[in-house]
Amino acid sequence: MLLSLATAHNKPEFLRKQGNFFMRISATKLLRGTANAIALLALPVVLILVSAIVGAYPVSVSSIWSAILHPLLPSIAVPDQQAYILLTQVRFPRILAAALVGSGLAIAGSVFQAIFRNPLSSPYTLGVSNGAGFGAALGILIGGSAWLVQISAVVWALIAIALTFALSSRSHGSTVTLLLSGMLVGSLFASLVSLIKFVADPYEKLPQIIFWLMGSLSTVSLSQVLSIIPLYLLALALIFGLRWRLTVLSFDEDFARSFGVDTRRDLALSVVAASALAAAVVSIAGIVGWIGVVVPHFARMLVGADLRKVLPTSISLGASFMLLIDLIARSAGAVEIPIGVLTGIVGIPLFLWLIHRGKVRFL
Repeated sequence: MLLSLATAHNKPEFLRKQGNFFMRISATKLLRGTANAIALLALPVVLILVSAIVGAYPVSVSSIWSAILHPLLPSIAVPDQQAYILLTQVRFPRILAAALVGSGLAIAGSVFQAIFRNPLSSPYTLGVSNGAGFGAALGILIGGSAWLVQISAVVWALIAIALTFALSSRSHGSTVTLLLSGMLVGSLFASLVSLIKFVADPYEKLPQIIFWLMGSLSTVSLSQVLSIIPLYLLALALIFGLRWRLTVLSFDEDFARSFGVDTRRDLALSVVAASALAAAVVSIAGIVGWIGVVVPHFARMLVGADLRKVLPTSISLGASFMLLIDLIARSAGAVEIPIGVLTGIVGIPLFLWLIHRGKVRFL
């Protein structure tokens, strides 16, 4: 009796302490989430600034500000004309290209790993990279301009997607059949690229083809970068519009149907959008591997499996990773290293580390 009275007397105090405990947990989670958001916003900004400053010809911060503000306010003087030309004609387009390439491949990788529930899925799973590589190699072989090579890469990457869907059309939306069809289409285009390399002029055309296939941003222009932005934004908007459905779809197709998700339609839309996004960025950078494989795993480590959080995180991490890779590629030595080579050198050890930590698993 006395114990019951004591418990009843202390119950409000217990509830008050319990409430304070959960409030402290909520506040801690809020602070941690805010800190992560600030870090994810600050990281690419810092790397953009460093990329603009560092190089064979160092540039001051004041020159960067004048190069940014002068087109908007012509009254602002340009103290260093050489630095202004370098920034506006070379570094700014290259920085923008690196950010778009990294974020695009990371988002596409996040989508593919979610819908296929496979940790090795990437933007190139459905033959996008090999299709783009064939298109670029064909454009170089026939002596096309940089614009023709870029357009050919995008067109053939989209043709690869269409072939993948055509091969899997009778599977009623099966992700396994779609994945296998993509592997077959990728192998087909890889063989066609080898054929073009075999017949190409070994002194003029072949080096250009090999250089493009290894990936580089050394020759990218502002007009080329701006040309992919409409397709980039359209694909990005479609993916973000489907982000809730993709999160549900990442668990199980039957589970997704129970939530009213049209799995066949949403699977097709998400695959086309992610592949188009990858095709757009590959057309200006060449074949750049491992970003779409590794970055989504780090994004999920930070924010969990919800694509509503994974996608923005992938944008920041992907852009930052590509900016860092490009900075190393053009600053590490006298000769620029192909970015496709560097992403493999850096990405493979990172992926092995993720496996060792037990962070790589089927979704």
